[in-house]
Amino acid sequence: MTHNTIVILAALGVAGQVLAVVLLVIGLAWLVGLRGPGSWLRRLVEGYELWLAFLVTAIATGGSLFFSEVAHFVPCELCWYQRICTYPLSIITLLAALADDRHVARYLLPLPLAGAGVSVYHLLVENGVIAQQQSCLISAPGGCATKWIEEFGYVTIPVLALTGFALAFAFLLLASVSPPATVSRP
Repeated sequence: MTHNTIVILAALGVAGQVLAVVLLVIGLAWLVGLRGPGSWLRRLVEGYELWLAFLVTAIATGGSLFFSEVAHFVPCELCWYQRICTYPLSIITLLAALADDRHVARYLLPLPLAGAGVSVYHLLVENGVIAQQQSCLISAPGGCATKWIEEFGYVTIPVLALTGFALAFAFLLLASVSPPATVSRP
């Protein structure tokens, strides 16, 4: 059962990566003046951006807790820093979505950015590009370079975290720049 859940989480990660690439391409098209795909995306998700950010961060939080509490993978120091950025996002995006408070989105943008930075650093450590710190070796068996999972040849826990942060950032950005609802006046 544990392995099946890991494969499902990894598959969700790959689906999230495909979605992140699509969002990136649409964003780049918007920046170069192609407004059609961006307008389509805005109409598609209008009003649901905070709910989508909540969904992504809730899955990331649940996956994180699954890895440590069910699969018994010991979180390393870098995993804890990523969790510090993820856990509050899942709670605050839910509260913001329930209140339909889009203004909070702009204040949340630094969390997925910081988390993504830690995830990239963790990937560099995990793949031996950067030497891990002594604190990493103390924090978990094998340190921060331990690959607790490696599905589909590349999906590791930091890859999943980076995917979640990228999607959370995209949805929060959409929520923060979406035009306010028009109020009809007599």
